Amino acid sequence: MQNRITQLFKIEYPIIQAGMIWCSGWELASAVSNAGGLGIIGAGSMYPSILKEQIQKCKQATDKPFAVNLPLLYPDIEKHVQIIIEEKVPIVFTSAGNPKTWTSILKAEGITVVHVVSSAKFALKCQEAGVDAVVAEGFEAGGHNGREETTTLCLIPLVRASIQIPLIAAGGIGSGMAMLAAFALGAEAVQIGSRFVASIESSAHQHFKEKIIELKEGDTQLSLKELTPVRLVKNKFYEQVAAAEERGASKEALETLLGHGRAKKGMFEGDLEEGELEIGQVSSSIREILPAGQILQQIWNEFLKAKVELSLLF
Repeated sequence: MQNRITQLFKIEYPIIQAGMIWCSGWELASAVSNAGGLGIIGAGSMYPSILKEQIQKCKQATDKPFAVNLPLLYPDIEKHVQIIIEEKVPIVFTSAGNPKTWTSILKAEGITVVHVVSSAKFALKCQEAGVDAVVAEGFEAGGHNGREETTTLCLIPLVRASIQIPLIAAGGIGSGMAMLAAFALGAEAVQIGSRFVASIESSAHQHFKEKIIELKEGDTQLSLKELTPVRLVKNKFYEQVAAAEERGASKEALETLLGHGRAKKGMFEGDLEEGELEIGQVSSSIREILPAGQILQQIWNEFLKAKVELSLLF
């Protein structure tokens, strides 16, 4: 399949693996890229030296395009940008910040830039900032989320009507059927996070992966809206957050409760009670831990089958 996204990234399938903290290192990114999609290294949980090592290992593991996700609120952002430029990373997905800050600098180095948004208003600002494409992420997603709680079903057509540049849909997408729905709404590719967390190559702790495939409908909740909204698995830490929010805790009190390294404790070290476990609503439909390449091919085959089946109905 060829469209504006596959041409922009030079990939076979319009399927992108999200750059998730503690879950998407070089092994996952290279596996997805080797399978024909676009793999992304999640830089948000990495010191600069670790990011450099991850990029170099990814280049050794694949000769296909890959990207780095760069949260713009990262404290060592300048060092990360310098490493990305030095290592000649072809594509960068920026998030959690103003795209005007780094887009022109990255593009001056020949880097393709994509920014993640949760509203049509910010998608338009991204287009004005000169990004090459936008990821519109609905409230179903597990990562940093919009306070407006706009669902993917509502968000994608709003963003499509607001911008002319290529559009990637994210949030609640973990199957070929969901991918087809996103395309019907105006997307030209999908970005998938949760489904790839439960892959063999994911750097998430095995305990977290096993927890994901046990989750049922309603087992996650959007939380920490006073800080940076994320969707959490309902565990002991989540209950502490929910109780604090119910009491009307201040931003400072929530920051103290969150502390340092809470996400690492949960997703990377496997503490399923005291750790922060970020995952999307689609996790309730994930029942197997599979190789990333198999997941990608499964989604693509489902997409093609659903497309044919839908065409027979009309």
